[in-house]
Amino acid sequence: MKTIGLIGGMSWESSAVYYELINKKVKEELGGFHSAKSIMVSVDFAEIEILQRKDDWNGLTKYMIKSAKQLENAGADLILLCTNTMHLCSEEIIKNTTIPFLHIADATGKIIQSKGLRKLALLGTKFTMERDFYRTILKKYGIDVIIPDVDDRELIHKVIYEELVLGTIQSNSREAYKRIIKDLENKGAEGVILGCTEIPLLIKQEDVDIPIFNTTKIHAESAVEIALKN
Repeated sequence: MKTIGLIGGMSWESSAVYYELINKKVKEELGGFHSAKSIMVSVDFAEIEILQRKDDWNGLTKYMIKSAKQLENAGADLILLCTNTMHLCSEEIIKNTTIPFLHIADATGKIIQSKGLRKLALLGTKFTMERDFYRTILKKYGIDVIIPDVDDRELIHKVIYEELVLGTIQSNSREAYKRIIKDLENKGAEGVILGCTEIPLLIKQEDVDIPIFNTTKIHAESAVEIALKN
């Protein structure tokens, strides 16, 4: 079994879900007393959030590279960045490390492609929804992305940063997200990518009529497949 390296803490609530999902998948695959071999570097999200607010992506990239190198030096065999937004730094992480990096959008794109879906709604932070780093990778899998209008993007972002990363789950926020997803479904979305690792804490499959793609679960389980491959 390969050792999975995790860059966590963004937020720690979703990183805890990664750890649980990875170990459950290993148990499911191998049975018995098996659990995952893993190493986690957990950052202080307060420091990350300040740099994000300042739009200091140079500083954020240096932070992510340092964390990735810590994992590499500790003996990890592959790297998972346990957040969608910070994949903006993925190219530089890959350039500055020698072990494989599993991109969350690649893992998600493969699953969506296997379902034969072509037009997907994308929910996440404003960084994820508005910049090209995510949709560029999804395009490789024949997937077109649609996003909410500007007011709804603001609402989604606000709920993530003011509620979900703090572990707060509000029913009115769930209803707002459900309304946004329905609007995107009416615009032709065949499914919805929960492109922030906190959103699955709020939205479940039973909340919406179209398939959801939980990027946290997809990413974690894809890592286990790689870790167990001979």
